[in-house]
Amino acid sequence: MPQTLPNPSAQVDDAIRIPAASRRWDAPTPLRLWHLTSLDAPTVAVVWSLAFAWAAKVSLPAWIPLLLVLAAWSAYIADRLLDARAALRTGNLQSLQSLRQRHWFHHRHRRLLGPLAIAAACAAGCIVVGVMPSAARERDSVLAVAALAYFTRVHSSRRLPAAGLSSAGFSRLAPLFKKELFVGLLFTAACALPALSRALAQTNAPNWPLSATALFFAMVAWLNCHAIERWETDDQAQRSGVFLLACLLTLAGLLLAYLTPDLQSRCAALVLAGALSSLMLAFLDRLRNRFTPLALRISADLVLLTPLALLVR
Repeated sequence: MPQTLPNPSAQVDDAIRIPAASRRWDAPTPLRLWHLTSLDAPTVAVVWSLAFAWAAKVSLPAWIPLLLVLAAWSAYIADRLLDARAALRTGNLQSLQSLRQRHWFHHRHRRLLGPLAIAAACAAGCIVVGVMPSAARERDSVLAVAALAYFTRVHSSRRLPAAGLSSAGFSRLAPLFKKELFVGLLFTAACALPALSRALAQTNAPNWPLSATALFFAMVAWLNCHAIERWETDDQAQRSGVFLLACLLTLAGLLLAYLTPDLQSRCAALVLAGALSSLMLAFLDRLRNRFTPLALRISADLVLLTPLALLVR
């Protein structure tokens, strides 16, 4: 490993530290661990999958949320471990500065998190082979291939991505198809497809509201990735567009909820929950200097849990 910096982690922490006067709120320890151990994405995946099932008025077998948790957790751990390994192998300051606290945490605890990720991936594979119906296996294989292609593309490059699943991109694709949009579509599809497929088979009601709801949440997921990527850059000009995009997406959600038929009121309620997430991202963008970088990143994921209110009523 190149010895460019005697303490790369400390150097990077210094590089991304914001002025003390603006550090008014830091996340409490449980939330910090929730994010640093990569449990944030699996939590959002479970909440969204159950919310889509609630909106579609279908029940999901227990193995579906469990599979989502295992697959998302293993993927995010692997992503962050590979990012940290690539940066430390190059040893240059630019690569090291692209890493965040989540990457350093995974690197420090790689001997624990690495085996846990492998165990989670193996358990997910056992569920796919032993429990998942063949029809669902064929359908979900498309998502698996897309996810594998993305993951391979990101980590096969010699140039370190900025922040893995949260900010690494396809440099050769057009700006419209940057990684944030792809991740948003892929993540939401994995959460929504179980409910959508069951709704198609069990009801004669129009299915466009549920499909439109899924598409709206894909945009919310995209906005989450986009905002995080912008907040974690030093370019102030790039950050300014987040608020406007969040407000426009909020208005789109309100319009979609208004147009949803009365018979699909659950879809309208779920869209309103997504619109609230978008609105909260807008407020986070305006108040971002009052958070530590880690607290801001955690808050961006916490606001995606608004559908939880529909599930606990």
